[in-house]
Amino acid sequence: MNTSSTRRRTSGALLGASVLALSAFVSAPAHAAAQDATCGVLAPGASATAQAAVNAACSQIGVWYSWGGGHAATPGASYGYYDGSDPDSLHDNERKGFDCSGLTRYAYYQATGKDLLNGTANDQFNSSQASARFSAGQGTAPLLPGDLMFWGSGHVHHVAMYLGNGQMVEAYESGTHIRVAPVRTGGDYAGAIRINGSGTPTPPPANGGTVFETWGTGVRTRDIPSVRGAVVDTFAGPTQVSVQCQEHAETVTAEGYTNDIWSKLADGSWMTNIYIKGPASLPGIPDCGGSSTPPPSGGSKAFQTWGTGVRTHSQPNVNAGVVDYFAQPTTVNVVCQAHAQEVTAEGYTNDAWSKLTDGSWMTNIYIKGPAWLDAPTC
Repeated sequence: MNTSSTRRRTSGALLGASVLALSAFVSAPAHAAAQDATCGVLAPGASATAQAAVNAACSQIGVWYSWGGGHAATPGASYGYYDGSDPDSLHDNERKGFDCSGLTRYAYYQATGKDLLNGTANDQFNSSQASARFSAGQGTAPLLPGDLMFWGSGHVHHVAMYLGNGQMVEAYESGTHIRVAPVRTGGDYAGAIRINGSGTPTPPPANGGTVFETWGTGVRTRDIPSVRGAVVDTFAGPTQVSVQCQEHAETVTAEGYTNDIWSKLADGSWMTNIYIKGPASLPGIPDCGGSSTPPPSGGSKAFQTWGTGVRTHSQPNVNAGVVDYFAQPTTVNVVCQAHAQEVTAEGYTNDAWSKLTDGSWMTNIYIKGPAWLDAPTC
């Protein structure tokens, strides 16, 4: 398995506007929805939910692997985008399909009716929906059909679904189709999890608010928005929190991030936004003082974005380096806009790009409003 193959299977892909408009490419084969005879529940013992997830994954045998596919607002096959490095990914914007975590997300959505696994392979490995965990050293002996297997050393980059009898179903890499393959427990195999058989998400805290997922281990909440405040609670692993409001307070640096925004939770405690999944300022959350967070300086104008996992780039081109990504809709501050590379995404085509206050560029497709915004020309 060569290095480039490993890199392009970091397929809990961060979705975004990086959709390259290319010449027409062959779409998914006619047999895409047909179930492969070798794909199914191949061993006893799995819950009804897990068996339904296996059947859902197997129904996609033959569908394209597509980088970023399966991560639209509703789980299901979607067009991907060029990953910026792998030539096999150049046509993924023409391929409607799934990346590895998009497939497992879809399978459990079909099995439960709930979007339990929205996120990357690394997010799924750390999911609060895991009812059991198995180390790499345990191999496949304790696994049941529907269990999710993961690969990655330090950061998980690939996920597949166990079928039983030493087989798994996976979205492998760009240029291939969803397939059944023998399990791989060597190399950087990281272990497996079993998804909650009831399919019932962990209930959010009471008292209203907006529910967000956290990440990290040993995360503390405080009685004031400061690390010097008294500890109210400690989360051993990722969980759900109900955010009432947010505000600028003490600047915190942790896990390679710096942020001065804290969220007030339903129990009255405070948590740095660093450990809450999403952009630095959470979308749709009011300021605790009753006013909106002011936009950055620089003569910019605020606009709302839409879509999930949207990327910004160092130049107005999807092949340029990624500067930032927005996991959820948020507010961006546009300095100016220019006509540049034409992009096709989400059924829209546009050559207008907006320059943000941090100097990065974003296709106007993911900014709410007309194709050419009410903003100055660069």
